[in-house]
Order: sequence, then structure tokens, then C-alpha cells
Amino acid sequence: MPLPSGGPVSAELRRIQESYRDAAAGGHDVRDHIVGSIYRRAREVAGRAVSRDGSRGRLDWERRLDDVLTSRWAGIPVMLALLGVVFWITLAGANVPSELLGRLLFGFQEVLSGLFRAAGAPAWLHGVLVLGVYRCVAWVVAVMLPPMAIFFPLFTLLEDLGYLPRVAFNLDSLFRRAGAHGKQALTMSMGFGCNAAGVISCRIIESPRERLIAILTNTFVPCNGRFPTLIALAAVFFGGAGAAATAGTGATYASVAATGVVLGLIVLGVLMTLLVSRFLSRSVLRGEPSAFVLELPPYRVPQVGRVIVRSILDRTLFVLGRAVSVAAPAGALVWILANVTLGGQPVLLCLGRLLGPLGRLMGLDGFILTAFVLALPANEIVLPVLLMAYLGVGSLLQFEGLTALRSVLAAHGWTWLTAACAMLFSLMHFPCGTTLLTIFKETGSHRWTALAALLPTGVGVAACIAVAGLVRLVSHLLG
Repeated sequence: MPLPSGGPVSAELRRIQESYRDAAAGGHDVRDHIVGSIYRRAREVAGRAVSRDGSRGRLDWERRLDDVLTSRWAGIPVMLALLGVVFWITLAGANVPSELLGRLLFGFQEVLSGLFRAAGAPAWLHGVLVLGVYRCVAWVVAVMLPPMAIFFPLFTLLEDLGYLPRVAFNLDSLFRRAGAHGKQALTMSMGFGCNAAGVISCRIIESPRERLIAILTNTFVPCNGRFPTLIALAAVFFGGAGAAATAGTGATYASVAATGVVLGLIVLGVLMTLLVSRFLSRSVLRGEPSAFVLELPPYRVPQVGRVIVRSILDRTLFVLGRAVSVAAPAGALVWILANVTLGGQPVLLCLGRLLGPLGRLMGLDGFILTAFVLALPANEIVLPVLLMAYLGVGSLLQFEGLTALRSVLAAHGWTWLTAACAMLFSLMHFPCGTTLLTIFKETGSHRWTALAALLPTGVGVAACIAVAGLVRLVSHLLG
């Protein structure tokens, strides 16, 4: 479009037009260049027109802090460092209360068994309700409550501090290049606590297409239910917790090493979220990403008491209640499968043998896949179901420390490759029953709910096959 000649306005317009032309010729994102130009111009105008009062020192301090937290080079490393600290505190701080809570809950099982015996209840009823339902619920509460009681308040503190909008600002360009919405960074962060809560938080995205992308990819980040499996396997096979001393320096080393492995898996989950979001935006959910204005709120001093109460009541207990509601029937089902025989063998063992070929192709075995399938109602029970299948017992187990866990797994052929593939599949597989139910309620579609289950599972199976095949090929060439 020709520009009017003469005057300062036309000169300014011509300068902007030439700047955009240079940006396009240099291969830069013209839209980013436009937004940056507008922002810089607005800051120049504000600098000349706006006068500040005594709060100038605070504003300058916030601006200098934002220059670090939202910079192109330091923003994401600082974000990863803060996330690592939060997870290290969660992992290190949850061990002792989780063990104490487990002892308390599993000790109460003897009281329940005594009551059943005194009432003359049949053995099968005691097995279903106590060894199945109660032990499954006790396991879920013991491994899930302490980490959530630490993670959610820490996460809420960052939210009240005003840092989470800075996270969305840092990741906005990445999600936009993936054809998704910048607010997906916030919904993804909620998924770390619970994928069901992350799916619900996708309501903040106005565009139905981009909201659906956020819902379908939310399960690529590990939720609190998958952390126990990731943490235990990382500590045993990569942190040395199962082979070295578990006190003093050994425990510290194991916690740091396990945190590093878990943090690496989290970064992988974020990358897979971006890649799958891009795939969806270029295929079944094709469309242009919508723009949004993200206001960076001022930093605030969090109200610690209110944060703790709100995070415990609104998040921790809410998510725990939903997990318990699906873990109870899962415990009954697992006990039945472990005690009902088919051709002289427990059904649980038959399922393990049936899935054996696919499991070995993925670097796993059939019993590991069986444990993941049976843990559909609650991801927290993957390890106890697996131990029950390995040891051939008819009730869920409470493993006694990481050393005992390593001994059982090593006796059944586990190596570092098995652990790596198990953690990969734990990161990328179908979401739990609670999340699937939430996805159906949010989308109102069986088709999208099925895709939300099949998409991460297909990616996880392919990733495990690729990693196992590559390691075996290298070992064969070197051997």
C-alpha cells in the first residue's frame, strides 16, 4: 500500500515498513518483530510521558528482576532451576512422612483383619475388602499424600508470588511456534500436580481448538501419581540408592541424582508436549494460533498461611479424594485377578505371559505392561501390582525400602535399560481413569477421550522400542 508523502507521520510509517521488510528478508518471525516494535515504542512513549512517585524504586527493582526471569537466555534456565529445587524439596521431604504414613495405614490392616475374623467373615470377602481394597487405598494415600502436601503449597507460593505468568511468558513463543496457545504453559504446569487438574485448567484457553490441543497433550508431563514410580526407579538404578548406604552422604547423592533423572524426564515431557502439539495443529486440529495479551502482575509477598490452607483443601485433598475413589475398585480387581485361576494359573500371571512379546520388544516384560494396564484407575499402584505379579502372591505389597525393591527387580532380569524404558513408558502412556473421565466431561466426546489415551500410549510404545532397539544394536556392534 503506498504511503502518503511528506510529514513526520509518513516518515515514521515508512521506517516501520522498511524494518518489517528487513526482518522478513532476514528470516525472522515478522509477527514477533511487530510485537517487539510495538512494545519498544510503547515503552519509549511511557518513558517520556509517565512520571513516577515514590514507588519508582520498587518498579525499577521489579524491572531488573524481570530482565533476568523473562530474558531470552536466562529465563528458561532459571525456570528449570526453580523447578528442580521444588522437586528436590518434594522428593527429599516426602520420604520420611510417606514411610511413617505407610506404616500407620498398613499396621491398621491387622486391626481390620482381626475384626473380620471375629465376625466370621469368609476368606474371599476379607481378601477383596482388606487385602484388595484397603491395601490399595492405603498404598495410594501413603505414596501420594506427602508429596502433594509439599508440592502443591510450593507451587501455590510461586503462583501467589507472581512467577507463573513469567513462566507462561518464557514459553509463549515455543507454544506459539508449535501452533498452540501460550496459556498452555500454565495448564501444563498444573498437570505436574495432577493431569485431571491440568485438564480442568485448560478452560482458561478461549479458543476451542487450542483448548483441545492443551487437553490432549496435558498427560505428557508426569503427574503426582507417576512420580512414585519415576522416583523409585531413578533412585534405585541411577541414584545408587539400592546398592549403597541410604543414610548421610549416600542418601543425599541418591536424592540429587534421582532429581536430575526426574528433571530430565520432565524436560523430555515438555518437549514431547510441544512436538505433539505441533503435530496436532498441523493435522487434525489445523488452524492459526490465536494471540493473547499476557499481563505480568507485580510481585507480591505470598500469604503463607492462606496459601497452605488453600492448597491443602482445594488441591491436595480434592485430588487425593478422586484418586482414592478409583483406587478402591482397582484394588478389588487386582486381588481377584491374582487369586482366580485360569488353567491352573492365576489370571494375573496369564496376562503377563500374553503381553510378554510386546513387552520384550519395548525393553520391558509382560508383567510390567500388565501392571501399567491394571494401574489404569490409579498410576500409584504400578509398582505394588508388579511386585505382586513377580512374587506370585495374592495381595498388594508394601515394599520395604529401595534395597528390597532393587533385589526383587534384579532377580527378574531388570537392568538399567529396563528401568529406563519403564520410566519412559511411565512418562508417556494412557492417563489414569480419573483424568480420562475428566477429559470426557470437558470435551463431551468419546472420540477425543479415546485419542487422549491412544496418542501418548502410541508415542510411548514407539519411544521404548526405539531406545531398546538402539541400545541392543550398539551392544551387538560393540560385543
